[in-house]
Amino acid sequence: MIRLTWRQFRAQALVALGALVVLAVVLAVTGPHLVHLAAGAGTTTFPGHYLFLHQALSFVVLAIPALIGIFWGAPLVARELETGTFRLAWTQSVTRTRWLAVKLGLVGVSSLIVAGLFSLMVTWWSGPIDRVNLNRFDAVWFGVRGLTPIGYAVFGFALGVTMGVLIRRIQPAMVTTIVAFIVARVAVTFWVRPHFMAPAHTSLTLTSPMVGISIVKGASGTTVSASASIPNAWVYSAQIVDKAGHALSIQAVQSAIPNLGAVGSPHAHAVGQDFQAEFQAGIAKLATTYHALVTYQPASRYWAFQGLETAVFLGLALILAGLCFWWMRRRLS
Repeated sequence: MIRLTWRQFRAQALVALGALVVLAVVLAVTGPHLVHLAAGAGTTTFPGHYLFLHQALSFVVLAIPALIGIFWGAPLVARELETGTFRLAWTQSVTRTRWLAVKLGLVGVSSLIVAGLFSLMVTWWSGPIDRVNLNRFDAVWFGVRGLTPIGYAVFGFALGVTMGVLIRRIQPAMVTTIVAFIVARVAVTFWVRPHFMAPAHTSLTLTSPMVGISIVKGASGTTVSASASIPNAWVYSAQIVDKAGHALSIQAVQSAIPNLGAVGSPHAHAVGQDFQAEFQAGIAKLATTYHALVTYQPASRYWAFQGLETAVFLGLALILAGLCFWWMRRRLS
C-alpha cells in the first residue's frame, strides 16, 4: 500500500523537490550578498531587485499551503472515489482505515516537510530585510515566516482530503478547499490571533520618536489621535490620557497650540511657517500632563504566537483527519 501510494504521488513529489532545489540555488547565490549589504555596510535600504524577490518569495510561501490543499489534498481520495478504484483496493485485504491512513500519512508528512523547508529557507534569506522593517507581527509577514507555514500546509492538506471525501468529485473539492482555506486563514488572522494572549500596556511620552500625533480638522470638528511604533511589536491601540486616565480634550490642545484654529483657514499662510515649531512646543507642553497609553503585544511574544497559531491549525488538521476516518468507515460503501 505504501509503494502504491508513493507511485501515485511520485510526480507531485518530484515537482516539489525540483522547486526546492531551484529555490535553494537562488537563495544561496543572492543570500550572502544580502547579508553583506545589511551587516557590512549597515544599510537600511536594499536594491530594488532584492525587495522584489523578497515580496515574491513571501507570496510563494503564502501560496504553498493553499496549493498543497488544492493539488495534493483534494484529489488524493476524491480521484479514487470518483473513478471507483477504491473498491478494488478494499477487496485486496486492505482495510479502508489502513488505506486512508497510508495516504494521509505519506502525503501529509510530505506536505509538512515541503512547507517547512520553504519557510526555513525564505525566513533565513529574508532575515536582513526583516531586521530593518521591524514588523514581524504584520498580518502578512507573520504568516510567511517561522513555524506557521507548516501548520497552514498540514491544515490545507487535511482540508483538501476532507473536501474530497465529502464531495467525491475532484474539481468541486478543489474549489471548496481554496474557499474554505482562505476563510479559515482570514478568521484566525483577524479574529482569533489577537486573543491568543492578553495584551500588555505601556506608557510613552508624547515627545517620544515612537509616538505620532495626528490632528485632523473635519466637518464634525477637530480630532486628536495618537499612534505608536514599537519595533517588532503588535500595537493594538494608542490613547492620549493623563495620569488619571482621562482622554486628551480638544480644548487642552487648543490651549497648548493657539494657532491650531488657523490651520486650514484662509489665514493659514500667515501661520504656516511658524506653526511646526509651535506645534512641537505645544506637544512638549502637553507631555507634562499627558502620555500615550499603548496596548500591544511585545516582540518577545512573537515565537509564542507562532507556536500557538501553528498548534491551532495542526489541531484543526487532526479534527479533519478524524472526520475523514469516521466518514470513510460509516458513510462510504
